[in-house]
Amino acid sequence: MPRPLPNPTADSRPFWDGCAAGELRYQRCARCGQTQLIPRALCAACQHDQLQWQTSRGLGRILSFTVVHRAPTPAFKEEVPYVIAIVDMEEGFRLMVNVKDGAGKALSIGQPVCIGYRAVDGSTLPQAEVVE
Repeated sequence: MPRPLPNPTADSRPFWDGCAAGELRYQRCARCGQTQLIPRALCAACQHDQLQWQTSRGLGRILSFTVVHRAPTPAFKEEVPYVIAIVDMEEGFRLMVNVKDGAGKALSIGQPVCIGYRAVDGSTLPQAEVVE
């Protein structure tokens, strides 16, 4: 079974192109200033259509995490155990990502992380890396 990979749309392509360039990109509304990670044509807060792409510094803190011990599909059976975390980014949005080598680390809520990238089957995916 092949691994599910991103399938960029017109709205999400700048995000995935940013990952390939080593940048975490998000949208900010020019009208109300709201940030949003999930790419959309309109601001989720005020419905304004003047969204601007920004580049994150890539720093955040773990809001929540879980250790996956049982692969959800056969495509992930070689990777268990692995950690998925929700990260509060400095710019005001949340990102759900895998934590690099997370299963072998003592993670905690509020722990600082930075966003790095890894190549997977022709795609570049963001991942959290614990800041020591």
